[in-house]
Amino acid sequence: MKSNKWRYGFLSGVLAFSILSGCTNEEASKEKSESAVKVNKTGMPIADEKIELTGFAGKFFASQDWNKLKLWEEYAKMSNVEIDWETVQVDSLKEKRNLLLASGEYPDVLFSSALPKADLIKYGQQGVLLKLNDLIDQYAPNFKKIMEENPVVAKGITMPDGSIYGFPTIYDPEFKGLHLGTPWINKNWLEKLGLEEPQNLDDFHKVLKAFKAEDPNGNGKADEIPWSGAYGIGEAIGFIKGSFGLNNHGSANAYIDLAPGSNNLRFTPASDEYKEMLEYLHKLYKDGLIDKEIFTADPQAFTAKASDGAFGVINGLDPETIYQLKGYVGTPVLKGPKGDQMLTSMGSPLGNIGMFVITDKNKNPEATIRWIDHFYGDEGTKMFFMGFEGVTYEEKNGEFEYTENMTKNPDGLNLDQALSEYLTWPGGYYPGIVKEKYFKGAEGKPATKENALKSEPYALKQEDIWPAFNFSPEEQEELSTISTDITTYVDEMTASFISGKTSLSKWEDYVQTLKQMNLDRYMEIYESGYKNYKK
Repeated sequence: MKSNKWRYGFLSGVLAFSILSGCTNEEASKEKSESAVKVNKTGMPIADEKIELTGFAGKFFASQDWNKLKLWEEYAKMSNVEIDWETVQVDSLKEKRNLLLASGEYPDVLFSSALPKADLIKYGQQGVLLKLNDLIDQYAPNFKKIMEENPVVAKGITMPDGSIYGFPTIYDPEFKGLHLGTPWINKNWLEKLGLEEPQNLDDFHKVLKAFKAEDPNGNGKADEIPWSGAYGIGEAIGFIKGSFGLNNHGSANAYIDLAPGSNNLRFTPASDEYKEMLEYLHKLYKDGLIDKEIFTADPQAFTAKASDGAFGVINGLDPETIYQLKGYVGTPVLKGPKGDQMLTSMGSPLGNIGMFVITDKNKNPEATIRWIDHFYGDEGTKMFFMGFEGVTYEEKNGEFEYTENMTKNPDGLNLDQALSEYLTWPGGYYPGIVKEKYFKGAEGKPATKENALKSEPYALKQEDIWPAFNFSPEEQEELSTISTDITTYVDEMTASFISGKTSLSKWEDYVQTLKQMNLDRYMEIYESGYKNYKK
């Protein structure tokens, strides 16, 4: 096993960093190719001669020792590539990662370390992170296939300088339950009150009003809460936006879409359509149809309240899976006042694009690319998410399910805790691709599939969904400052308008304040990101 001296050599970091920054990616790659172990281009092992690498990673469970974890032990046997891991919990990941990179004493790879875009391009241009374009082309057939089949992935991971510096989390576009769906409506209440499923915003208002006034739970008390959710008003807004034509290219660039009938970017929270949406939601709130506690939502408190069976419409995942509440189905995508009927609260297939990077310390980048590419293929995905047959999962009739030792752990561990004794994915930080076949959360349950299929005719087409735009380091730094103030203000005022704390007669004052917050420059930077995307 390699020495761990890279973990502790921060004293000479500044000098080392300045020297390394002057070296180009091409020079570094050439030097490493000359000293690399011969790599087998297909199959396992990756190399006949054992390769040892150092790695840094973020983890969720303090008890995990990645150097003794079955996932990495078994993969090392398969691949003949062994990684000496240094891990930190995600709570301190950002601080540790930044210190590590700035010191100049960093490992061969950073895994599940969630590098932001600004760092990818900053350290990529300095030569600290290797440019991966050619390496992917030659040594990553699984990932290359994904990019070819999903151009949004290739566009989303390519920096403005044309380079790719990191591997992302990908949510398979074919996994409908991850991308499609609407809030859940109580079918039993509809039937009891003789109501049809709502088809437009007026219908929805009438149904919620009936839920509140007509005692559908039959307990003789006015305790029904027509519409609520565990994670705040944002989920409700996401559902309603498409009825007002907002977010017509998805939600990855939260406040940016195209103005109707044009190719001009629009800042949605300052648009007339957004104001109309707020007027509608304020009407629901004023009539007591939206949970009064939704602005201070607490998931644990919501879960406890859900057991009372008082909710008519619930945002989020399948209530039967999450709250053991039966009888809920997907709410139809609603038609708005101008005929808009779209499901637009859809992100791109890309999660964080800096989940795996290779540094210029790495003497075997070709082998390392092959190592990570395995987890973008079918067998690697199965091993990463399901683990090991007979230990963490069983296969029955072509279906994969976790063993009872995982789902009903004898030591009282929940599923994530039990799996974390063998695997690293519980908690959510990882490079790789999430596929329905190997992902066993609520998103893959039958009810969620039905909800997704029901909403699919009104969903944006994959080719129309934008990834989060990429910017130059200078633009990203400037945008971060402006965006923090604008986002905070938009969120505060959106809640204030809906609740009635601020009258919508103050709308022009709100828009003017946004302009004073440098909204014009914010949009200029997004225009630059949009041009990069189209290019």
